[in-house]
Amino acid sequence: MSVDELLAAHRQAGREFTAAGVRSFVREQGPIDAEPVVCLHGVPASSFVYRAVLPELERRGLRGTAFDLPGLGLAARPEDFDYSWTGLGGWATAALDALGLDRVHLVVHDIGGPVGFEVAAAAPDRIRSILLLNTIVAVDTFRRPWVMEPFAHALAGPAWLATAQLPLVFRTLMRTIGVGRDVPSPAIEAHLRLLIGDDAGRAFLRIMRSFERTTEKRRRYEAVVGTDAYPVDLLWGSKDPALPLRTYGTQARLAARRDNIPTVPGKHFLQEDFPAEIAAAVATLAGTAF
Repeated sequence: MSVDELLAAHRQAGREFTAAGVRSFVREQGPIDAEPVVCLHGVPASSFVYRAVLPELERRGLRGTAFDLPGLGLAARPEDFDYSWTGLGGWATAALDALGLDRVHLVVHDIGGPVGFEVAAAAPDRIRSILLLNTIVAVDTFRRPWVMEPFAHALAGPAWLATAQLPLVFRTLMRTIGVGRDVPSPAIEAHLRLLIGDDAGRAFLRIMRSFERTTEKRRRYEAVVGTDAYPVDLLWGSKDPALPLRTYGTQARLAARRDNIPTVPGKHFLQEDFPAEIAAAVATLAGTAF
């Protein structure tokens, strides 16, 4: 499929909704009465990254939901929005209400981790389980990978984004840190278009400048993944150069009090290369959820 066909199919597979006054886009798949699974994306991504995971969840009798966070994908990009993890987490909680979701299994990836942890910290009784995919728990020691660091700086950010949004450059970066060789180039370019959106990526840059890398947030997130209130597990891409297994994976494992880290031989965006493995991990958690 071409880039335009992929994006058209993506739009047709979902619908718009509004939460806390901000318009967004959601894809839902699976039996309406099945246990709900909410998949939270990170950067530079959107709900599009879960397009192959949702049908795998459906095959396992679950109902998958993936929505765009404000500032990314097909969501609105208001200039006055709080793009910090706190602000995005508060909006994601409102999105659960808008979508009629009560208690959910969470799948979190990249900064979708901190966003999802904000949801769980604010409303732990709404969480059935959490699956961590290449994400950040010890946020106070987090250092952006070299490819993402320039985006966080007021002067360098726009210039680096202008370079990174060249299709050849973006494809090279994504194949280096994010996806395997089997992911088609049009799918990678679709990610790029959804990142740039209708504001030339300005909201994305604001998200990148709004990381809350504090000790307080680390303790908050460690409490979320270390709780006995619901089951927590991990699935990590062992070849991820952005959030390496030996550092960020180990930090997440220790916080979740797990003896080991289940892995797949993938890079950062496991959703592109290992959707069935992600769905299987969620189904296992759902089977043990309290």
